[in-house]
Formats: sequence, C-alpha cells, structure tokens
Amino acid sequence: MDEEIELLIEVGCPEWVIEHSKGVSRKACEIASNFDDVDMELVRVGGLLHDIGRCKTSSIEHAVIGAQMLRERGYSEEIVNIVERHIGTGLSEEDAKELGLPIKSYIPQTLEERIVSHADNLFNGADEVDVEFTIEKWKRKLGENHPSIEKIKENHEELVLRFE
Repeated sequence: MDEEIELLIEVGCPEWVIEHSKGVSRKACEIASNFDDVDMELVRVGGLLHDIGRCKTSSIEHAVIGAQMLRERGYSEEIVNIVERHIGTGLSEEDAKELGLPIKSYIPQTLEERIVSHADNLFNGADEVDVEFTIEKWKRKLGENHPSIEKIKENHEELVLRFE
C-alpha cells in the first residue's frame, strides 16, 4: 500500500475521501502524461493527499488544514502548495477573505498544482465526471456567470482538450 494511503487511513479520512483521492491521483497522472516538463511523482502524491484535511472538516477550510498537517509532517512545500491551492479553480485573496480563510492567494501557480486541481474538478465523490457535469454543478452552486466557470473551461482546454 502507498505510504500516502496509509497516512490518509492513519489520520482518519473517510473511505470515500480515500477512494476519491485515488481517482484524482490517477486522473492527474493521466493528464500529466501529456506534458514533458511535469514532475509525475509530485502529481501522484499531491493527488493522493490533496484532501487530507477532510479528516477534520468538509468545509473549504480543508485545504488550509490539510496543508498545515502536511507541513507539520515535513512534506515538501511543493506538496503543501498542491493541497492548499487545489480548491475550486483557485481562490484570490479577496475570495479567501470572503470565505474566512487566511488572506492570501490560493490560485494554483505551477503546472503540477493546476493539474491536480483540475483533476479534482473532474470528480464527483469517487466518480469521474466530464467537464460539462462540473460546469453545470458550479453554475447551480455559484451562478451562471461566475468567473470560475470560465476558468474551468480554460483549464480543461489547456490541460486536456488540446491533447485529444
């Protein structure tokens, strides 16, 4: 068993989070395989650990909590950043303030961060979904013209569609 899966079990992540994380990691590696300049191990581990904070909360704060948990365990800043920045399509400082998160940017910066974040958006629980499902879900949740809708379309174009 992967040490990352063992960690998820050790900290008490629900089974659905573990199954979701396995799927996200697999999908992220599939997306990453189209790029020459990506750290596959970083994508694999980041995908497995992106939701570790869900052992403590299901709120959006799970990303901040998960990043702190991994930081305390000595994980690299690259992994910590994937976990902290995977929520939505990324949150600006203004978004963070509105949501009650520590005020800073949570927008994915590296290719690896963007890939894991997008792979996460292509899952509904442990089930892989198409981008249209995600767009419709976000429209219902955030409103028809929320900027995140356009961002998910852009990410899908840049990370997936151009390789089909």
